[in-house]
Amino acid sequence: MPGFMILMYIFETYLDLRQHAALKLPNLPKPLQGVVGQEKFEKSRAYGLDKSYFHFVHEAVTIIKDTAVLFFGVLPWLWTRAGDFLIYMGLSSENEILHTLSFLAGVMILSEIIDLPFSLYSTFVIEARHGFNKQTIWLFFRDMFKSICLSLLLGPPIVATIIVIVQKGGPYLAIYLWGFMFVLSIVMMTLYPILIAPLFNKFTPLPEGNLRGKIEKLASSLKFPLKKLFVVDGSTRSSHSNAYMYGFFNNKRIVLYDTLLQQCKEDEEVVAVIAHELGHWKLNHTMYSFIAMQVLTFLQFGGYTLVRNSKDLFHSFGFETQPILIGLIIFQHTVLPIQHLVNFGLNLVTRAFEFQADAFAKKLGYATGLRAGLVKLQEENLSTMNTDTWYSAYHYSHPPLVERLAALDEPDKKRE
Repeated sequence: MPGFMILMYIFETYLDLRQHAALKLPNLPKPLQGVVGQEKFEKSRAYGLDKSYFHFVHEAVTIIKDTAVLFFGVLPWLWTRAGDFLIYMGLSSENEILHTLSFLAGVMILSEIIDLPFSLYSTFVIEARHGFNKQTIWLFFRDMFKSICLSLLLGPPIVATIIVIVQKGGPYLAIYLWGFMFVLSIVMMTLYPILIAPLFNKFTPLPEGNLRGKIEKLASSLKFPLKKLFVVDGSTRSSHSNAYMYGFFNNKRIVLYDTLLQQCKEDEEVVAVIAHELGHWKLNHTMYSFIAMQVLTFLQFGGYTLVRNSKDLFHSFGFETQPILIGLIIFQHTVLPIQHLVNFGLNLVTRAFEFQADAFAKKLGYATGLRAGLVKLQEENLSTMNTDTWYSAYHYSHPPLVERLAALDEPDKKRE
């Protein structure tokens, strides 16, 4: 397994080097010349190179850390120490739920310690240097504290339920595990925007006016059951912008980042971006993606049931016993080659969905607004202008701007 991890690191580093070379190109790609301003291109290039250098260091540390964890038996050592901690606290280390929670607490603490310097540098050096970071160090650590509290609140019952299901599941274990994760995903998709997201951001209704009227008119024309239209204060943390939808059945909501409204001054640009998002809904992309993820989850649990009692597999990772959660972690490592292929396939599908959503917005008459909006967002977010073909195909779930503009222009060229 360490051998495969190292091979993947070498392959992905090769792709990173190709992308790094593309970032160094001094000129805009020809389709963007005269479309994107030279000043924005230079800023985008500098931002991309800074992130690229940081990525090389981060990935090198990550592969060293992951290899060391496997080579030196850190996971079984942590499992033993977690049991010792329970005994010290006067609890039973034979209770697998308590033992697992103690182990996960140790993993979380170590992960936070290792990742914290990188998070701080990324936020307060790279993002700040290029004008994106808006949060204070106090807000950064407050968000971290809230995230840890949520993990402590939500994690134990979820972990405990998974362990009980595996202990009692019998021959239908895969079905029970999938059923639990399906229900959990529905519950989290319902509760996250209502209870969890407001802990980190403020959501306010979009004020009455031309923009709200145009969005509501567009939603009505498509029979999109829009119930609420929010603006979120993304600018308190970053200058990056976005928009998204959520909700089930006839209770749909649209959320616009305040930075999107600041960057796209023209209402038509914002409405065109929303038309693209509504295209995903109208073309059932969200449903297809959800179904695909459920199928993959079921297959993973099916595979887990085949190997969970393999003593040799546990021994190969340094474990003398066969803890349930450790079995899930080990299984995730054993299917890494398949996961990489699956992720690549999902990226290809998602890219196709993006082109279809663009075409949908164009069909509604928003080609000009969408084109202008895409260019504006690319400029304001300092997104990468020059992309390596191999790197893009492997990593990007969204097509580069050059490809999206070419696809928007293609029908017009055919008619000409």
